[in-house]
Amino acid sequence: MRDRRGKYGLDEPWALGGLVLGAVLLLALAVISFDNDILAVAIAFLFGALYTLASAASQLYTTRRGKFAVWGEALRELTGEEKVLDLGCGRGAVLLLAAKRIDHGTATGLDLWGRRSSEAVTRANAEAEGVSDLVELTTGDMRELPFDDESYDVVVSSLAVHHISKADGRAAAIREAHRVLRPGGLLLIADHEHVPAYETVLRGLGVVDVHRRDLGWRYWHGGPWARTWMLRARKP
Repeated sequence: MRDRRGKYGLDEPWALGGLVLGAVLLLALAVISFDNDILAVAIAFLFGALYTLASAASQLYTTRRGKFAVWGEALRELTGEEKVLDLGCGRGAVLLLAAKRIDHGTATGLDLWGRRSSEAVTRANAEAEGVSDLVELTTGDMRELPFDDESYDVVVSSLAVHHISKADGRAAAIREAHRVLRPGGLLLIADHEHVPAYETVLRGLGVVDVHRRDLGWRYWHGGPWARTWMLRARKP
């Protein structure tokens, strides 16, 4: 994962900043308490500062290295001939990992774009990674995909579906992912919220080969309370 050349930013930078600021404040309170000989309180503040700093380190590791390692392993199933669709591709972290495993297929990224990502940034990342000839970018809504039925061999999504605020909207996104996937195609969705609900939607569509697993510490956003799950399914 060390050969990444694109600029992918940070996942939830406001959360990381809050953790770092919290650690600094707790450390300052610990110092003040030690200076005033309030030993028990000082130790408590010091423990809190170290714990919060560890949470910040966890989030930073995940966003800069851990998620790339996890997705690199998950995408080993690709043979190199697939048409891949990434829903909510952002700056292309997962999209471009997939593109690097493709020889004769395509990797399409769909996003509504916004302040933290733009089509121009993602295109620049594709250029930097040397896969721009394999990558297509589209502006669109996951709840109403602008693609024909059974258009893709693989559909992926990382920490994107949960941003849809309403449950029926998230269900619509999962149904759309299923619709554009060809029979026998692979669906991989990593998220830290609502994953059991996604599984329920897929089972309601008749998908039997569907599994959910905890991705472990490499995909924690601060600690085990912010773990990420991978939903893997094959369309019948």
